[in-house]
Amino acid sequence: MFYSISKGLPAGVAAVVTSIQPVLVSLLAVKVLGEQLKKRQLVGLLLGLIGVVMVLGPSFEQSIPLSGVIGIFIALGGSTTATLLQKKIGGEVPLIAGTAYQYLASGFVLAAAAFITGGTHIQWSGKFIAAFLWLIAVLSVGAILLLLWLLNTESTASVSSLFYLVPPATALEAFILFGEKVNTQGFLGIGITALGVWLVIAN
Repeated sequence: MFYSISKGLPAGVAAVVTSIQPVLVSLLAVKVLGEQLKKRQLVGLLLGLIGVVMVLGPSFEQSIPLSGVIGIFIALGGSTTATLLQKKIGGEVPLIAGTAYQYLASGFVLAAAAFITGGTHIQWSGKFIAAFLWLIAVLSVGAILLLLWLLNTESTASVSSLFYLVPPATALEAFILFGEKVNTQGFLGIGITALGVWLVIAN
């Protein structure tokens, strides 16, 4: 996903494509994991996707690079497959140890890629360090561990639907923190997304 954005794919388009993940995961989970998908949940998944498109609609651009499109669909396939595999076989793996080994393995792969592409130089600054610590502590450790724990305790449809809340939450945070405007369509999309997620996770 980061690669696609670096190649010029608009962040809004990237977010919408990856937001298809909850629908794919939920539909495939019926076949792969034998989970039941209620009609109410299916409606909720579709409403969530519609809401995300409404929130991010104003950020769409016409010019979309092919390399970015290929990259974002690889990201979509990877996250969908990983979610299903984690639910199917990851429950028997100790949460902390399993996550550590996953990061260790991916670290070797990314380090090799960095050396091959020559992208090993870092411009150290206060902002970089703050962002780096945030990515490690909050995203890589906190959020991922929470995601894996939820996958071990809840259905894949319920967990995946929570990803729909990321674009609306980002839009609201940008509005509060940076004064970025959210139009009427955006606020309506946030409401529709919230309704969709509620339909999926409600008992």
